[in-house]
Amino acid sequence: MSKLEKYASLLVEVGLNVQKGQRVSINASADALPLVRLVTEKAYGKGAKDVNINLKDDRLTQLHAHNKDVLEYAEVPQWVIDQRMFYSDEKAAFLSITSSSPELLKGVDQEKLKSMQIAYGNAFKEYSNRIQSDYHSWCVAGYPSVEWAKLVFPDKAEDAAVDALLELIFYTMRINHEDPVEAWLELDASLHEKVDILNEKHFHALRYEGPGTDFTMELPEKHLWAGASSVNSEGVRFMANMPTEEVFTAPKKDGVNGCVSNTKPLSYGGNIIDGFKLTFKDGKVVDYEAEQGYDVLKNLLETDDGAQYLGEVALVPDDSPISNTGTLFFNTLFDENASCHIALGSAYGFSIDGGKDMSRGELTEAGLNDSITHVDFMIGSADLNIYGVDSEGAEIPIFIKGNWAI
Repeated sequence: MSKLEKYASLLVEVGLNVQKGQRVSINASADALPLVRLVTEKAYGKGAKDVNINLKDDRLTQLHAHNKDVLEYAEVPQWVIDQRMFYSDEKAAFLSITSSSPELLKGVDQEKLKSMQIAYGNAFKEYSNRIQSDYHSWCVAGYPSVEWAKLVFPDKAEDAAVDALLELIFYTMRINHEDPVEAWLELDASLHEKVDILNEKHFHALRYEGPGTDFTMELPEKHLWAGASSVNSEGVRFMANMPTEEVFTAPKKDGVNGCVSNTKPLSYGGNIIDGFKLTFKDGKVVDYEAEQGYDVLKNLLETDDGAQYLGEVALVPDDSPISNTGTLFFNTLFDENASCHIALGSAYGFSIDGGKDMSRGELTEAGLNDSITHVDFMIGSADLNIYGVDSEGAEIPIFIKGNWAI
């Protein structure tokens, strides 16, 4: 079996855990067709009754973005929403394969991009709520495009760059292990060990200190840590991110204070944001700066009120497989699993006890942030220290010099 076939099998068996008689929905770019075809074959082999493919082409996306009027992006066609919600109502397994260049929409009018992001955020709010409460299985994975690969490996020829990036993706997916599925089960168990420790400690807050970072975040009273596999509303286990190296929970919406600086570039809306710093007071971003992509960051923070608050905090050791490649992927799926990170925007409902069965209003009352967006950015490094703070103010080291201390 080729490495690509093993990859497809992992996505179907571990990522989505496709069940007999289930529908599957795949979102991907044309660059990922070799993987899409294999995933489709494997999904039908597992008994899927329908595999729906939504395929886009990056060059066409660029042409639309540069030539359509801003008003064309202010509203999402109802049939697009209906298709997504049909598969959601059916509790399909959703796979998104990321391939696009992080600079896909560089140079596109920022007002147009802002209009697009707000429109899609509002149109798919209910779908996002379901994703964030594990209503159905979902998985995000990667496959290289030429443009993305050349950004990661600028000194290589196009074909060589694509091959090199694909090999790195195979490495992060543990494809080189004798039994990749068993390797993922071992990873799942090790991450859940950290989850159990953090849930047992039940810290009142986390305090961060590092270059350009000095802030504290309170955690909701009934917060829960999670990591690796999740369980959907049908009781089926799945892996939302492949690769993954993180454990995470949600901060208390109004309990974040201090400043934080990014340590890796953020790709957002087809543009790069880098060298940025956010200052929080009572949970809200009250000041920000950026060396690159300031206007893009501004538009992100203006998506809605919730975009100015945090919805996730994730812990990833500096000494981890993806980080140890020494590669900057310029892709959040991979870079966030090489670094501790936080997210602006909506919180996952399962981040508090009983949250999967709560409405967004109830989750808000419990201290979680709500937004039409959710954007992770990286703040981890070998110089980052994180301390757990108990209800009496005593501190226990969680991360020292970028790595686990518990």
